[in-house]
Amino acid sequence: MTDQTPLPEAELPFLIAGLGNPGREYRETRHNIGFMLVDELSQAWGFRLSRVQNKAIVTTGQFQGRRIILAKPQTYMNLSGQAISSLTKFYKVPVEHLIVAHDDLDLPLGTIRLRPGGGSAGQKGVSSTIEQLGTQSFPRLRLGIGRPPGRMDAADYVLENFLKPEKEILAQVLEHARKAVEVFILSGLNQAMNEFNGSLLKE
Repeated sequence: MTDQTPLPEAELPFLIAGLGNPGREYRETRHNIGFMLVDELSQAWGFRLSRVQNKAIVTTGQFQGRRIILAKPQTYMNLSGQAISSLTKFYKVPVEHLIVAHDDLDLPLGTIRLRPGGGSAGQKGVSSTIEQLGTQSFPRLRLGIGRPPGRMDAADYVLENFLKPEKEILAQVLEHARKAVEVFILSGLNQAMNEFNGSLLKE
């Protein structure tokens, strides 16, 4: 087999990249829910996030026989695409095997939404990823954090820690999102969207 021979579909790796800001002061903030999901996946699958590569904290391993790369870009949010683009090239990840997980102001906390592509809706990490990859056509996992209260500025709101009452919902969201990623890897994006898009909270 030469380098030019494409790998069979089942052997192509998956990259799950969570968006956030590096540094202890940002660890519990709403903007870092993408990082939190990568931590949830890493813990559930027995991976160890300890290696720095291509401007990201990275780990690799197997889930149900699929090759997985988990990544937390360390460039700050607005340059996240640099790490994601470099990793997709290095590991030869097709864009349909990439998921970018990020916070979303337009969805309430407790809601997740997988989608196959589209614009950034002002999320700077997604904007950077679109720019660096040269396409909007990559899956992303939108993790709702809700709108700021009153007249609070959105930029301040996303850099605040989750409130105590929100943390119980957050734990459920991360578990739900982890299961959505697992279905995406094993059964594809459409199946994951059908099963998991929507709110966890009872009306």
